[in-house]
Amino acid sequence: MTRSSGLAHLRADATPQRADVLAARCKIMVPLTTKSDQEESMETGRLLAQWATWMRAQNCAETTIQARTARIRILEEFAGAPAAELTIDEIYAYTATIAHPSTKATYYAHLRAWYRWLVQAGHRDDDPTQRVKAPRSPRRLPHPVADAHMRVLLAGGHYSRTHVMILLAALAGLRVHEIAKVRGEDVDLVANTIRVTGKGHVTTVLPLHPMLATAALRMPRRGWWFPARGSRTGHVLPRSVTDVVRLAMRRAGVPGSAHSLRHWYGTTLVQSGTDLRTAQTLLRHANLNTTEIYTQVDDRMRRAAVHRLDPGAAA
Repeated sequence: MTRSSGLAHLRADATPQRADVLAARCKIMVPLTTKSDQEESMETGRLLAQWATWMRAQNCAETTIQARTARIRILEEFAGAPAAELTIDEIYAYTATIAHPSTKATYYAHLRAWYRWLVQAGHRDDDPTQRVKAPRSPRRLPHPVADAHMRVLLAGGHYSRTHVMILLAALAGLRVHEIAKVRGEDVDLVANTIRVTGKGHVTTVLPLHPMLATAALRMPRRGWWFPARGSRTGHVLPRSVTDVVRLAMRRAGVPGSAHSLRHWYGTTLVQSGTDLRTAQTLLRHANLNTTEIYTQVDDRMRRAAVHRLDPGAAA
């Protein structure tokens, strides 16, 4: 991924004979250019491996590490130059190709983390993303499953494992990567609690819903609840949980995803009278502003609020 080919060095005023000689030399140099491409790719791979090790030391989630390193590879392929050496113009050119605002903001965050690390690790003197204005992330709206759809989904004739995955998302608010890693030892049927290790490897003990407690009686008391043969981890991958739950919802005619069930969990908590601080601890958010994304104001509550307005009393 060299920035210029040997032909770029041909002088405009060179004689035809001289041009032929230079062109011939450029052809001879092609294998060297290919080797340079390989060397640059290997150098990027080495830096990405170091960055991944650093991120693991910072307790970054493995999914975050994989998403970031993959994005840097894509950036390098787009720019046709080593990812550690890109300029502000090349970064602008790449981000301009991303249409969706929230996706653009996410990818920018990956790039910002990469160049910030390069500077901290001494691989680069400057951070070009400091001069790139961060894309404005659009306000995200909650997308919970409707109550009527939830009743249909829970009444569906799913496989036992699928039904438990749905309950973990809807009645404990677990994310797909948390569902994949549930073990029998995490569930205490005496205390009626479930232990969850979430983002940043933070472990929390949550109350166990009665429906989940009943379902837990059919699950292994020790070991993975959702084992997978041949898996490096021994349990199913988060993507498998996503696919299984999505397929079950599609068969039941219910729109949404596993994360929509988590949105239902947060929204229903608040609508049932749970204060935001308690909902924050149950959703395991570090920031209360994040919890607000998962809470949707019911139309009935909005209508009741408007109907309570009394112009006569205000006068």
